[in-house]
Amino acid sequence: MPQLDTNLQDLSIVPAQAQGLSLRVDEQIHQEAREYLRAGLQGSANSHRAFVADLKQYSAWCQQNGYEPTPLSPVALVEYVTFLGRTRSFFTIQRHLASLAKLHRQNKVDSPTTDEQFKVFMKGFKLKKTVRQKQAPDFSLKQFRQALDALPHTPTGLRNRAILLLGFTGAFRRSELAQLNVNHILIDETGMVIRLDRSKTNQFGEVEEKAVSYASEAEYCPIGAIADWLAVVGREEGPLFVRIRKGERVTGERLSDEWVNLLVQRQLGEPYTAHSLRASFVTIAKANGADDLEVMNQTKHRTTTMIQRYDRRRNIRKHNASGKLGL
Repeated sequence: MPQLDTNLQDLSIVPAQAQGLSLRVDEQIHQEAREYLRAGLQGSANSHRAFVADLKQYSAWCQQNGYEPTPLSPVALVEYVTFLGRTRSFFTIQRHLASLAKLHRQNKVDSPTTDEQFKVFMKGFKLKKTVRQKQAPDFSLKQFRQALDALPHTPTGLRNRAILLLGFTGAFRRSELAQLNVNHILIDETGMVIRLDRSKTNQFGEVEEKAVSYASEAEYCPIGAIADWLAVVGREEGPLFVRIRKGERVTGERLSDEWVNLLVQRQLGEPYTAHSLRASFVTIAKANGADDLEVMNQTKHRTTTMIQRYDRRRNIRKHNASGKLGL
């Protein structure tokens, strides 16, 4: 399988003799530079996992069909995309193509994804394939309350209640929920503020916060749920959401984002995913009169176009402008 190139042989350091400075580069500097280069090549943890998975499949296909992974010809890429098209959606194939382009850049060879004939092929491929992206369904507040009511008053139940309520009211992605630490949470009489060190739209650790308000009903209050869970955790640092062993033994092991997804499906039903928490937040908030900027301040989307995609209101009789024409 192709490997990431983190060799520093191509990085040159030029002494600043014109300024009368003497530069001494030791091994520690080289090691730090290698780490920065590796981080730049890999990107975020989620992006790197997708990249590695894509290359694993790509390498297997190349081996089976007698192709070298790089450089790949445009004709061979057409064959690969056609192969992927049998089982993959158009948007998943776009991700695979981005991974292949990245692989070719790392190996300093031209990517076949830029070939003009390949672009013509992709235009035809898009016309023939459905490009409608599968969306996570939204749930109603009634469904959500029923899911919360079914949770027991045990450490596991308190943790799961906190995850669901925070995920929904904070419009969190599952990866963001899994990455939260105890010291990211600030609760006072005005509400709760959650600090995000990293997110899908914040890869460089800029200051990013979300605010959550107290709910009118205590049993459905996200702040109360988090406070109850923090009392169980009993520490001031480390991962917020952790695994619980048999006998309700709370560990210090961070939950995975895949586990968050399984929790949503177990409590709300098979069609739902962790992404339903964000979709439902947008849909319900918009239905209750929130404007796009208010919603974006919580979801951290950069454009209103994405908010419209997340809004799941599809009742064409209820949400329709034809009755507002004045006829």
